[in-house]
Amino acid sequence: MEDDQLELCNDDGFVFKRKRRRVDAPPPPPSEPDQEAAEKFRRERKKQTLLKLKSKYEKEILQWESFSNTLRSMQQLHTTPQQQPQPNLSLSLPSTDSAGTSLLRDLLLQVEAQDAIIRDVSNLCDIAEAVCVKREEQLKQTLFDLPIWASPLELMQGLCDGDDD
Repeated sequence: MEDDQLELCNDDGFVFKRKRRRVDAPPPPPSEPDQEAAEKFRRERKKQTLLKLKSKYEKEILQWESFSNTLRSMQQLHTTPQQQPQPNLSLSLPSTDSAGTSLLRDLLLQVEAQDAIIRDVSNLCDIAEAVCVKREEQLKQTLFDLPIWASPLELMQGLCDGDDD
């Protein structure tokens, strides 16, 4: 009758009943050399995995640093020449409020710098898109150059010629 009894099991929130298992004796512990070899293998596998992750993240960090340096140089390129006061701007603004004039001048310079940065990023996007389109065309061409698109006679000749090698 004991074999017919059911036990309640909970597997990550999935609750079900199953026949109760007999528990005779625990399996013998693995021998000492096997256990050491398994532990050594586990450590080596873990080390290799961590080295792969480190390599992957180092490459990604280098890419982001390159992007960051490019963006920083573009910002400096567009903010450095515009730091000088513009004579036309100061003439057109009333001179009674010098703090407001200075603030307005700074804001206009920031907007112009941001506009230049947006144009540069847009140009970079256009270049990236052109590169992608060119690569896509190359990939398509490699597919079109496959011998399966040839006439049946040329295809059979190509297959027969391949056997001679």
